[in-house]
Amino acid sequence: MIHVTGPELENVMQKASVDLAALVGSRLCHDLISPIGAIQNGLELMALTGGGKDSPELTLIQDSCESAAARIRFFRVAFGHASGTQSMSRREIAGTLAAVTHDGRLKAHWSEENDHLREEVQMCFLAFLCCESALPMGGTVQFDHDAAGWTVRAKGPRLNVQQPLWDHLNGVGEMDLPGADKVQFALLPMISETLGKQLLATTDADSLTIKIAA
Repeated sequence: MIHVTGPELENVMQKASVDLAALVGSRLCHDLISPIGAIQNGLELMALTGGGKDSPELTLIQDSCESAAARIRFFRVAFGHASGTQSMSRREIAGTLAAVTHDGRLKAHWSEENDHLREEVQMCFLAFLCCESALPMGGTVQFDHDAAGWTVRAKGPRLNVQQPLWDHLNGVGEMDLPGADKVQFALLPMISETLGKQLLATTDADSLTIKIAA
């Protein structure tokens, strides 16, 4: 029997917590996407049979369903389970980002042409959520990759940076989450540590940068 104590035990427990949270996220997204898809199919059938095809009510429901479905697909990557062998294509990644930012004030630019491991894309999506929380007036988020790792840069007017959260990305101090909408600030450092990556977050007057070192 192998006994694990001290820091090793803490690391094992942290990885177990991350894995459990990811499985819960995957399950929720999996179960929610099916009924949303069914509603969308029903709306399409109504439109084909002339049932309020151009009505503002039907348009509002359709737009809401598309927005919900896009958000669920994004959350499935950001908060779901990702094994070390799973990968995502550029088309899938860019399409997910385009859908989740459609008609919004925040835009995302994925410059990579290659496929990438899902766990790396997960960290990038969590970094996107961190940036989104500080861009109430919208802006742009740029994803770049090189031999040193990933760089997520965001720019926008009137940044709203909660400094303790960004300090936590750099491993400074304990963090008391102000709400569920900031859970990405807790999850990103946990996943990066589990994968042996290093984070460096910086902020200034009109931009944000999160580096994920290889």
